[in-house]
Amino acid sequence: MSSETKTQLETVQGSGAGSCCSSDGSCHDTAQDGPTAGVTTVYTVTGMTCGHCESAVGSEISAIDGVTSVQAVAATGLVTVVSDAPLAEAAVRDAVDEAGYELTGTA
Repeated sequence: MSSETKTQLETVQGSGAGSCCSSDGSCHDTAQDGPTAGVTTVYTVTGMTCGHCESAVGSEISAIDGVTSVQAVAATGLVTVVSDAPLAEAAVRDAVDEAGYELTGTA
């Protein structure tokens, strides 16, 4: 490979132009592969006893604008919510009530 070709190749690889690969040679945008950015809040919910309970609470909270992720765990009563911005506790309480459970506060 000539030095001119090598320089051109390095320039294209270094800039990422015309390639789906990043400058470090990976074929992913690592920002998209990392954890979801946002505000994480852990709530305590009483009354959940099974997977159906977890699903019902998760579904109702997921419907709140700005919520990007919900993980409800019946065994601990903890519900982890990731959102774009802090949520009004009243909105979360209403969603949990709609599912048939009780929000007791934040953990």
